Amino acid sequence: MKTLLLIDGNAIIHRAFHALPSFKTKDGFPTNAIFGFISVLNKAICDYQPNYLVVCFDTPVPTFRKKIFKKYQAQRPKLENDLVIQIPIIKQALKIAGIFQIEKAGFEADDLIGTISHLFNENGIRVLILSGDRDILQLVDQNIYVITPQIGYIKGKIYDKESVMDKFNITPKQIPDFKALVGDQSDNYKGAKGIGPKNAVKLLKKFGTIDGVFKNLEKIEKKTSEILKQYKDDIILSHQLAKIITNLPLDIEIDKTRFRGFDQNLKEFLLKFEIKSLTERIFGKKNKSVSKKNSNESKKNNQIQTTLF
Repeated sequence: MKTLLLIDGNAIIHRAFHALPSFKTKDGFPTNAIFGFISVLNKAICDYQPNYLVVCFDTPVPTFRKKIFKKYQAQRPKLENDLVIQIPIIKQALKIAGIFQIEKAGFEADDLIGTISHLFNENGIRVLILSGDRDILQLVDQNIYVITPQIGYIKGKIYDKESVMDKFNITPKQIPDFKALVGDQSDNYKGAKGIGPKNAVKLLKKFGTIDGVFKNLEKIEKKTSEILKQYKDDIILSHQLAKIITNLPLDIEIDKTRFRGFDQNLKEFLLKFEIKSLTERIFGKKNKSVSKKNSNESKKNNQIQTTLF
């Protein structure tokens, strides 16, 4: 089975920027996010040897979630200027490298990832989603996996359906229902005040979805039932905010996302920003991401795939 590596661009950029010290060029231009993002990208390519590669981005345009709930993510601090000015440079680096990138005004990168993962999966292609955002775990399915960076960027945890169940005690598809009940502080929506994680899991195990919960209020303990009735509108709104869209109309051709290695022009681009060690790492003779797989590399990759999946 061929593999798509699908990257949550903004999530990885943010993690890189905040995890690394403030690298700067001689002229004072910050480069830590550029260095960190390209480093993670290169390592993921080396580790998973994707046949296809797509990076998804948010846009500054308010999303549909912001339109239906004005306070959505309102508590998040404004992006630091040193981070903001690096984002277009990273996008330019991807373009020069020959890597497919996509964004869509009015929607989050999560919605693009949801749509693209389903498109490729329906075409018999295994999908690996690299993101530090746990909301993405709702997309985990047969042959759709989520990789979350851990211990810096040295290793990542790979979630399949079973590992999501082990960690959260619910299925991936139940994550939006869970968040609808308990809310999400990081996205600034409340769910139902008085319904905690344990009670939410209990309800979903018994009734499956929030629709199932509301159809069976008479079977639920009175205090909990009253809370559910009181916060019904908030729960329904929270579910709309939590649910990742998987059917956006996107103009994307699978073959145009094929990854054949970094374009050599990326080397000169990175050196312009004085990123020397990473340039040597990517364009060294033994780097797997820019060279054809030999038989030993193919054998090793098969062993990795078997172990991880």
